[in-house]
Amino acid sequence: MIQQCRKPDDEADSLVLPALNLFNNSSVSIIHLDEMNFLRNRLVVLGLVLLATLLLYLLLPSIRQGNMEPSLEAQKKGQMATPPPPPLQASNVSIRTGQLPGDPPLFFREALPVDGAGRQILPRLQVVLLHGQAFTSNTWEELGTLALLATNGYQALAMDLPGYGKSPDSEALKTDQNRVDLLSRFMESLGVRAAVLLSPSMSGHYSIPFLMKNSAQLHGFIPIAPVGTRSYTPQQYQNIQTPTLIVFGALDTNLGAQSHKNLIQLPHHFVLKLEGARHACYMDKPREFHQGLIDFLSKLK
Repeated sequence: MIQQCRKPDDEADSLVLPALNLFNNSSVSIIHLDEMNFLRNRLVVLGLVLLATLLLYLLLPSIRQGNMEPSLEAQKKGQMATPPPPPLQASNVSIRTGQLPGDPPLFFREALPVDGAGRQILPRLQVVLLHGQAFTSNTWEELGTLALLATNGYQALAMDLPGYGKSPDSEALKTDQNRVDLLSRFMESLGVRAAVLLSPSMSGHYSIPFLMKNSAQLHGFIPIAPVGTRSYTPQQYQNIQTPTLIVFGALDTNLGAQSHKNLIQLPHHFVLKLEGARHACYMDKPREFHQGLIDFLSKLK
C-alpha cells in the first residue's frame, strides 16, 4: 500500500521538475532582455546629451567675454556677417588719406563737409574718430560714418592709432602724458580746434587721459565702452564740463557696463544704450548708432 501510494508522487515529481526548469530558464531570458533595454536607453540618453553639448559649443562661443577688452577674434567674429544698412543721408563723399610726420607717423582719413549738391562747405564741427583694438580708421569708412558726418556738415578725421593700420608702433607712448601729447599733435597739425572726440574701447588709453587733462579743448566727447575709466575719482569726473554721449551695447556686460557706471559721474552726459548689441555696438547696430551720433552732435552749440 505504501508503494502504491508513493508511486503517484514520484510521477508528479517527474512532471513538476521539468516545468520548474522551464520557468527558471524563461526568467533568466526575461532578466537579460530587461538589462539590454536598460543599457540601450542609457546609450540613447547619453547620445542626446553629447549632441546638445556639441550644439551649445558651436552656437554660443561669441557670448563669452574676457575681463578686459574682448580678443580680436571675439570682436571681429560675426560683426560683418551681413552688410550694415546704408547710413542716414549718406552720399558719395570724397575721402582723402594722409600721414603726419613725427614719432610715430600718423595715418589718417578725412571727409570734408558738403551740402546737398556735393559742394564743400565750412564745417559745423570737427569730429576726431579713434578706434578699438580689432579695428582701424578704415572701419569708419566702411561703416559709412565718415560719409554720414560729411553729408551732415561735419569734418571727420579718423586716425590709425600707433601700431594699428598704417601707423607704425612707437616706444615713446608708454605714459598717459605721451598719449595725450600724441592726440594734441594730431589735432594741432590738422588745424582741429575744440573737436568732438569719439573713442571706442582700447582707444580709451588715449581719450580718457586727454579728457582729464585737456577737457577745455573738447567740444564734445563720445566714449564707446572705453578702457581706463576706473582710474579716476568721482570728483575728477564731476570737474569735467564737456558734453558727453555715453554709448554701449546692452549685451556688453563687461566694459560696457563698467564704463557706463563710471562715466555717468560726468555732469553733462547723455546715454545711448544699443539693445541687442555687443561690445563693438556700432557694428551690431549701425543705424541706431548713427542716428544717436547725429542727434547728439546737433545738440552741441
